Amino acid sequence: MEPVPVRCPACRREHAYRPPSYPCPCGAPTAPPVLPGAPVVRVTRRARGDDRVTVRCEACGRRDQWPRPELCCPCGTVLRVPVRPAPAPGRDAAPEDPARPVTPAHIPLPRTAPAPRPAFRSTAIRDAGDALATAARYLGWLGYHDVARPARPSATRIDLRATGVMAQVDTVSRPTALRDVECLWLNALSAQVTGVLFSLSGYAPDAAARADELGVPLFTMDAAGTPRPVNGPAEELLSTGA
Repeated sequence: MEPVPVRCPACRREHAYRPPSYPCPCGAPTAPPVLPGAPVVRVTRRARGDDRVTVRCEACGRRDQWPRPELCCPCGTVLRVPVRPAPAPGRDAAPEDPARPVTPAHIPLPRTAPAPRPAFRSTAIRDAGDALATAARYLGWLGYHDVARPARPSATRIDLRATGVMAQVDTVSRPTALRDVECLWLNALSAQVTGVLFSLSGYAPDAAARADELGVPLFTMDAAGTPRPVNGPAEELLSTGA
């Protein structure tokens, strides 16, 4: 699918947006059909079930619920991109099977037990540089290779990158906010990698709840320099490794 222009109503920045595609159970890639030229919507609050949209697979006609296309602008505004409604089942669509469960956007695949890792060697964290270095070593310890900081400061606040992962390291004195979780998830989704968050001050309750819904691993770090998982996705990542 070709990218469509999306303009942020807050800062007027224009983005070339391509919605992420997901594998239908039939194996065909499926992407929500965005509406070129339709005005985007600023996301200021969310309702339950508001982040899903019905998408019809063009290959088999199956209709499933997938994440609604969203874009996190570098200015911090979360934008919802309008999509074309899925056609109702008819002659040109395969009938839906009510007994067939809705397929989630992510299905964890069975994995063999990872090789035992040596204990992580922690070092004291005295400043933001120490926190970044600790997070980088921890990602390497989990199995991600060539962890590095971007050559230039990232407008999307991505502090670390490696093959298959991007991470944000929050060193401010307040709990990490909901917007940080959502922006990291959107950027990781667009890049088709895992997004991981590290925080020195913990997470706001709504941010932690949203991370659970989106499957974003959350870790906290203390002055002793040991990252600790604080939600299910982080526990899973710690257990399986990269």
